[in-house]
Amino acid sequence: MDNTLTLKHVVDQIVKEKNIEREVITEALEQAVLTAANKKFRNTRDLEAHYNPEIGEIELFEFVEVVEDVEDSYKQITLEEAKEEDPDVEIGDVIGMKLPSSEFSRIATQTAKQVIIQRVREAERETVFNEFKDRVGELVNGLVRRFEKGDIIVDLGRAEALLLHKELAPRESYRQGDRIKALITDIRMTTKGPQILLSRTAPEMLAKLFEAEVPEIAEGIVEIINVVREPGSRAKIAVFSDDKDVDPVGACVGMRGSRVQNVVSELRGEKIDIIPWTEDIARFACNALSPATVSKVYVDDGNHAMEIIVPDDQLSLAIGKRGQNVRLAARLTNWKIDIKSETRQAEAELLEYSSFDGSASEESSDKADDILAEAESESTIEKVEESEE
Repeated sequence: MDNTLTLKHVVDQIVKEKNIEREVITEALEQAVLTAANKKFRNTRDLEAHYNPEIGEIELFEFVEVVEDVEDSYKQITLEEAKEEDPDVEIGDVIGMKLPSSEFSRIATQTAKQVIIQRVREAERETVFNEFKDRVGELVNGLVRRFEKGDIIVDLGRAEALLLHKELAPRESYRQGDRIKALITDIRMTTKGPQILLSRTAPEMLAKLFEAEVPEIAEGIVEIINVVREPGSRAKIAVFSDDKDVDPVGACVGMRGSRVQNVVSELRGEKIDIIPWTEDIARFACNALSPATVSKVYVDDGNHAMEIIVPDDQLSLAIGKRGQNVRLAARLTNWKIDIKSETRQAEAELLEYSSFDGSASEESSDKADDILAEAESESTIEKVEESEE
């Protein structure tokens, strides 16, 4: 098999196996040959290299100007000599003369090999970057390939991605070869190539999981308004639908809870509250505090804050373990939320009718009695301890 066929086959093989555009490879070959030729001729000549796909050869041309008197033999030629190449040439024309490839083929071959390897590597990196740059925010499946300082290198097939340890939920663990699902959060081009970053803790991952499980979300019938998470522990997702015939919460829960259970399983048991969204911020806040029930809501629009009153026996449930439930509700609504029990609220109202020095008027005393009586009739006063739902 001759050299030209070999070169043509090499180009075809690289294009096929590496999935790289043919122009990238031929450009690398041209550059390699041109570099070798310039080195051989010590950059004294005006050279161009072109790949001829018909014969599978890199052709090298030397360009010279046709002049009457030659002052630079490397860049000029007499009219008589030029007519041997082209009978129609005239003074002032620039002609390209093909140089024999044998003069630089060996050097070019070695240089081309190095350049091709480098360009192929760069092209592969560029291809991977272009493939993933528009996939930020997309869920991907991969295999745990290896571990580096506690971080996970995930094989996505065409590329490897990095899942930092901090992007895993607490108590999540994987072994080499395990399948893993994660969200692409960023892709950066570095000196070592594209770096794809993954996360399993981002709120957007929860939204994407529901989108994959709930056709109504994928079709736009049900809209996800907001998602908040404390990864590995609890999450709240607010959903809404313009279609009065569609229950957005029911759509997300699924038949016998199948849809939400699939999401919970993927997140290793993370509890999920599905909240119906409404423009009425007071009602939305009450929903967001689920599973606790609410007695009253006082809205302070100016300070973007709410004071929410709950029955005494619902206080610990509304607040949640270490304040988790109310904290997530505040993030879901984007409002500041202060929770009080009915008894504490009654005591606060009692103080409003007391004199500054602690003495109460007859009218305020009667009012205080009424407040306490009302509080006692609405709830059973008991000591509330923080406990998990």
